[in-house]
This record gives sequence, C-alpha cells and structure tokens, in this order.
Amino acid sequence: MKQKLIQRAQELRQRGFTTGEIADELNVSMDTARWLTLQKAEEPKAEAPVDFAINWKSIGENSTRLNHVSGALSDMALTHGEPEAVCGIAVSGIPFATVMTEFLEDMTGLETSLAIFHPPKHKNEVSETNEKGTISTNFGTVEGKKVVIVDDVITSGKTAREVIHTIRNAGGEPTCVVVLIDKAGLSEIEGIPVESLIRVSRL
Repeated sequence: MKQKLIQRAQELRQRGFTTGEIADELNVSMDTARWLTLQKAEEPKAEAPVDFAINWKSIGENSTRLNHVSGALSDMALTHGEPEAVCGIAVSGIPFATVMTEFLEDMTGLETSLAIFHPPKHKNEVSETNEKGTISTNFGTVEGKKVVIVDDVITSGKTAREVIHTIRNAGGEPTCVVVLIDKAGLSEIEGIPVESLIRVSRL
C-alpha cells in the first residue's frame, strides 16, 4: 500500500500537482504528501509521518452514492440551524457542497447559494505559507449569510480554519463544518462545530 501511494504521489508531481493538491488527491496530510514525493518507489528511505490514507473513490465515482452521502451531510448541517449558503472547499468538497445546496433548499424551503473556497495550498508551492485562500467570485457570495463549510476530509483542521476566517472577513457567519471523514477527531474549530460521518481515532 505504501509503495502504491509513493508511486501515485510521484505521478501526480510529474503531472504538475502542488504538494497541497497531492495531499488533497490522496487524502493525506501535507507532511505525508511531501514525504511521499521525496521517496523512491522501490525503497522508501525516511520513516513516514503518522497518517491514514483515505480512499473514498467508491463514493466519488458514483452519483447515487454521492447523493446519499450529501443527504446525510445536509441532515447533520441542519442540527446547527438553517443555512443560506454552502461553501465547498476545492476540490473534493465541491461535489458534496453542490448536491447539499439542493438538498438544503428542499429541506428548509430557503434559497441556498453555493460558494467555493480555493485554499492557498492549491496555488503553488510558495503560497502554502505566504498567501490566503479565496472565495470564488464565479459562484455565490457568503456576505450576510449563515454558511455551512463542506469538505471531504479533515486532516489537521488548518484549511477549515482558513475558510472560517475568510467567511467571517467577508461578512458571513459560519454555522458548522461538515465532512465525510475527520482524521483529527475535532469537535470544533475556532468555536464552530465540526460534524463528520466518520471520525478516525488512533489508539
């Protein structure tokens, strides 16, 4: 399994993916993505960071399953009020957020807009530490709205924290963060509750 991850990470690097994009694609931490790209597939040298690689392709490749999971995420989001916007974190949070927008409109009767957050780790290697993420101007606004934040996996909570700050700075009110899998075991980030379908714990 480790060898396959190393090979996949290095293939993504050769295709021009940044470390952040590799981390998102493989659902691992940034540290793990860096480690994977520095190894030789035949003989890993350094010890790998402690992490869990998550593969939810069986959901992502099937619209029916994606629809059901998005419905469950919507149900969890409603325990924190009726949102007026759903903000999907690029790239993997966008499919869930898109379907959730429709679910939440049906469940609440309120018009619910779709917003998209682009994390700095997707821009380039330098921006991972120097720049801030942005909300796309091609989709819905978060200003003056109650906003649910959606992603596939929380690894450390750093990206969710960035989104919370960005939404607040834009005049929105984050109500909760909902994810498919929480690898960090978080119950809240910056005072905002975290809801996950699956929570991973190390013993």
